[in-house]
Amino acid sequence: MLPDTRQAEALLAILDTGSFELAAALLHVSASAVSQRVSAMEVALGTPLIIRSRPCRPTSAGQRLALYLRRSKLLEAEFLSSMQEEDARPVSLSLAVNNDTLGTWLLPGLAPFLVQENVLLELSLDDQDHTYTLMERGLALAAISTEPQPMRGCVAEPLGVMRYRMLATPAFARRWFPAGLGRDAALHAPMMVFDRKDLLQANFMQREFGLTPFSHPCHYIPANESFLRCIDLGLGYGMVAEQQIGDRLASGALLDLAPGKHTDVALHWHSWRVQSPKLERLSAAVVDAAHRALRPI
Repeated sequence: MLPDTRQAEALLAILDTGSFELAAALLHVSASAVSQRVSAMEVALGTPLIIRSRPCRPTSAGQRLALYLRRSKLLEAEFLSSMQEEDARPVSLSLAVNNDTLGTWLLPGLAPFLVQENVLLELSLDDQDHTYTLMERGLALAAISTEPQPMRGCVAEPLGVMRYRMLATPAFARRWFPAGLGRDAALHAPMMVFDRKDLLQANFMQREFGLTPFSHPCHYIPANESFLRCIDLGLGYGMVAEQQIGDRLASGALLDLAPGKHTDVALHWHSWRVQSPKLERLSAAVVDAAHRALRPI
């Protein structure tokens, strides 16, 4: 027995907000009403759907149901939009993407499609190694991830490679690495790290110098533009995607501390094998934008 509209809205609102109280505020009903709707679904389906933690998380059955509900909701919205023609309301698509993708090539590549198709984006951000989990949990209809293997019922299409280089200002390099980037100096020089999920720098230092992850001092700056700004200001050194570098290397504003020792991150587009027409066109636009902006895998 599939949930009715109010029950479906309650489940998705809980997963989107992380709590029954916030879901109730979003739906303009009481928390008790939200709880009753979810409990009714769980009784009808004979299985728990929500792990009542902080934040609330879906069970395995809840994940599968959430994925179904988001897809059916999108199909319904597309159908109503096509029937209304000129007065059609925009369709919202939920995607999970990594910060560097969002901060570089994704929006410029998708902007023409979003304007032409009247599409609203609902983006969930996470490290590229974790965006796949957001789709698994039913929080997104598609995802950009480093994971090459698709979920059941989905496809994973190679997008391309983002290449990262270890950069710093000349002044920073003179102060901390007068003899070049090395193990001993790296134990003392401040490094830029996006957040504690970001292992890009740690993996590089372990691969090149055998350093234990995070055995060196780190700034944690979880914002794409601010991360690069901190490097520009000489606060630390760190891995920067080629798409962000611009003319900094050519002008001498930044130096490559490890020439030829870049890190390549391969990205994949995860989407359902059977998609709504609009999501199918969005998938094509994402793949096309990636092929123009990224290195081939």
